[in-house]
Amino acid sequence: MRVATETLELPFRDPFRIARKMPDLGATSVIGTITDDDGSTGLGEGYPDSYYGETPATIEAVVPQLMDTVAELGAMPDELEAVRAWLVRAAMAMDQGLSHNGAAKCLVDIALHDLAGKRLGLALPELLGTPREVQPTDFTIGIDEPAVVAERAVRAARFPALKIKLGGPADLETLEAVRGVYGGPIRVDANTGWTPEVAVALLPECVRLGVELIEQPFKARRLDQMGWLQGRSPLPIVADESAVVEADLEGLVGVVQGVNVKLAKVGGVGPALRMIRRARELGFRIFLGCMEETGLGIAASAALAGLADWVDLDGNLLLAEDPFMGLELGDDSRWQLPTGPGVGVRRRVP
Repeated sequence: MRVATETLELPFRDPFRIARKMPDLGATSVIGTITDDDGSTGLGEGYPDSYYGETPATIEAVVPQLMDTVAELGAMPDELEAVRAWLVRAAMAMDQGLSHNGAAKCLVDIALHDLAGKRLGLALPELLGTPREVQPTDFTIGIDEPAVVAERAVRAARFPALKIKLGGPADLETLEAVRGVYGGPIRVDANTGWTPEVAVALLPECVRLGVELIEQPFKARRLDQMGWLQGRSPLPIVADESAVVEADLEGLVGVVQGVNVKLAKVGGVGPALRMIRRARELGFRIFLGCMEETGLGIAASAALAGLADWVDLDGNLLLAEDPFMGLELGDDSRWQLPTGPGVGVRRRVP
């Protein structure tokens, strides 16, 4: 199998800022194409986040190494159960061969699943054995002046929930402004931007304003603070930066009620499925999240959306233009999963 990568610069519809990153005007994502010996192709996406030590350059450097590791497994088989087992072995081999680099592994894993689905004539949910009935997605609004956030909330009023990025000096004013124009559930994401003092002050206000959950209030390693807040909070605390891969789950038992599973963190759709299943065994609620990916990465993630309690798959909706087509959002804000083989999306013709 051969692999080629391409880095895409993707402007946002609106400037997008989170607590641990300055305002961004666009996203950068890496698309990969795996070509089998018979000419069949599989598409994958890896979204590099510098917080996790990845850049487009690291992905482009690491992907060929990962493909060499996968090649040692031999050819992909032709029978469904054998293919599923082969894909699991491929993900395990990548993990054993290289630590971290979740986005690079994600690119390869999605592309292998896309290739497998096309070879077998199966759409991704059927390949994975996941339900087609999915939860609706929320819509995310980045940090900005409270009035600007409220204006964007009005524009996003069709969504059944809004995810509001916090972690700045105007957090309470922002929540008040959003609640003034939007009646549905609000999900708060501080992206490690709070201190315990800020969290204690904002917690009763979050309850009063109808916040549904609080995501990653503190630094990733401060599980002591996360557990301290969860013990005082009637709202679920959800770990994101503290819950990168499946191995992180054991340490979060008794600390938080929920975990955010993202393909670009854990290494692809197969590892994400296994992380979700293990999280359920440990009693966690599941928040299925994303980066600012194209419709390719979102379509792969959406194949797991029937397994989550909360769905935050809106990365491609934040882009000025999605370079992929084939994934449609219904009037009920549920992703309509493609029925074609593999992930089911294709590159938009310029």
